[in-house]
Amino acid sequence: MQLIAYILIYPILWLISLLPFRLLYALSDIICFFIYRIFGYRKSTVKGNLRLVFPDKSEKEINTITKRFYKHLCDLFLEMVKTLSISKHQLSKRFVLKNAEKIKALEDSENSSILMFGHYASYEWSIMLQSHITIPGLVLYKPIANTYFDNLVRRIRSKYNTELISSRKAIGRIKALHRKKEKRMIAFLSDQSPKLRVNNVWLDFMGINVPCFIGAEAVAKKYNYPIGFLKIDKVKRGYYEAEIVSLSENPEVEPEFKITQKFNRLLEEQIKAKPEFYLWTHKRWKHKDKAPKKA
Repeated sequence: MQLIAYILIYPILWLISLLPFRLLYALSDIICFFIYRIFGYRKSTVKGNLRLVFPDKSEKEINTITKRFYKHLCDLFLEMVKTLSISKHQLSKRFVLKNAEKIKALEDSENSSILMFGHYASYEWSIMLQSHITIPGLVLYKPIANTYFDNLVRRIRSKYNTELISSRKAIGRIKALHRKKEKRMIAFLSDQSPKLRVNNVWLDFMGINVPCFIGAEAVAKKYNYPIGFLKIDKVKRGYYEAEIVSLSENPEVEPEFKITQKFNRLLEEQIKAKPEFYLWTHKRWKHKDKAPKKA
């Protein structure tokens, strides 16, 4: 069944990827109508998240953000599909790194380096960062159950000298690379909600106490890899600008969880400024009621 689904759907995705952007976004508007108006895909989750982190906003404001979010969400999906056929030159005009000297400085450091980023704006088109450096990228991701579509996603995200690695295998891979002194630019999507365990680290995010992934910080501190935050802004439909903000050049001396807290604050600033570009279908606050009581 997995193969049959892939055989049926892939040609449609490929044809969509060939559409000029004007038609691509017209299709996005049509899909948005059905996703938002007809099917209401995760609408209760989206509005619940927005009400939780923006308790002072009126219901009218929540509805406005929700509508804008679904428009962005559909754009994001079709932009990912567009990556199948878009040229490197065209993509470079649509995803611009404003301070390329920062990523060159990370590349020129003695060891590997780390970039933390969140589900904000166009995290899919961040593959364009590889056009600014010569060392390979290493991106942690969660594999898709359908093997064929998983391979497709890997092919899309592996463009321009990037290796994808399952989150479960990442630590072993990073350890092996460090031992062999092979440098990588390692990317962590760090705003996901980890599985609930006794040893979770709970930190404040958007005013709510939640468990946080600290993998990026742990690796940075263990090997003293310089670490930065990839700040991505949506300039207008189909155009993004990114910049790298340093979190620490010497992580081993940072207080515990300080780097993750910095990351949370920087991502919060973006979300508060333009909330419609965050992934509100993501159940980031699902464990909020299980937070340990503060002493």
